[in-house]
Amino acid sequence: MSTDRTVLITVHTGREAAVESARLVIHRLLSAGLQVRVLDSEAEEIACPGAEAVPAGTAAVKDTEMIMVLGGDGTLLRAAELARPSGTPLLGVNLGHVGFLAEAEVDDLASAVEGVVHRRYDVEERLTVEVTARLNGEVLAETWALNEVAVEKRDRMLEVVAEIDGRPLSRWGCDGVICATPTGSTAYAFSAGGPVVWPEVEALLLVPISAHALFARPMVVSPRATLAVEILPDTPGGVLWCDGRRRFDLPSGVRVEVRRGSVPVRLARLHGLEDTGAPFTDRLVAKFDLPVQGWRGRVRP
Repeated sequence: MSTDRTVLITVHTGREAAVESARLVIHRLLSAGLQVRVLDSEAEEIACPGAEAVPAGTAAVKDTEMIMVLGGDGTLLRAAELARPSGTPLLGVNLGHVGFLAEAEVDDLASAVEGVVHRRYDVEERLTVEVTARLNGEVLAETWALNEVAVEKRDRMLEVVAEIDGRPLSRWGCDGVICATPTGSTAYAFSAGGPVVWPEVEALLLVPISAHALFARPMVVSPRATLAVEILPDTPGGVLWCDGRRRFDLPSGVRVEVRRGSVPVRLARLHGLEDTGAPFTDRLVAKFDLPVQGWRGRVRP
């Protein structure tokens, strides 16, 4: 196997099982002739000879074929911050709880490594969103998200006005508002009562959180729409969360705009781990342990 192929391994080092799995993955990749990198912040705990320790940043993913992520969705979201600028695909191995973003479970670890070694995978692009917070025209924050952008209360209930494409939609007294992608529809937005949206559907979601209003249903809007949430001047300030990782304080009167991102996140999909007929349906059934007993399927002549 050619050694001009490089894989970056990142892991939830707080879990011993994840660290042990990382060592196994590194050993197998090295044995197959691939080069392996690990982040220098994780290298000491992984302690695997043969892997190159690199600082987090553009150098870590330069000329890297893939980032393998061992952990839960939080670990993958952290890795997405590293991968997105370069377009490097992410392959998640779930060692957490639900792990919707992960492609493989820990029991599939050997098959996942084989899939990488023999290039038995495809790459799909996931829609992201870009967010800007402004106060009287001044930019307070600019960032992005793969799952969701959440404007939330800090202490007391927020008074907000939601806007779609420059037109006011409704005023809510609420705990917050979530603007989510299809990928994020099974995350925070789902917990707040939003719909599940298949990843290949291009759309944005607007989900009020505990709103005191008759019209406060989750909404699915065009991916070309611009969503905005304005915190009214006479209400306490709030907090902006992006993917549950990046936090910004929001003063009263702030305006938060969310639109489709110009740069997607790329996820690797392995061949043979799921039924290619309806992979996301199977994932929903498995992750949420949905009852399907009695299903007979299509009656064939």
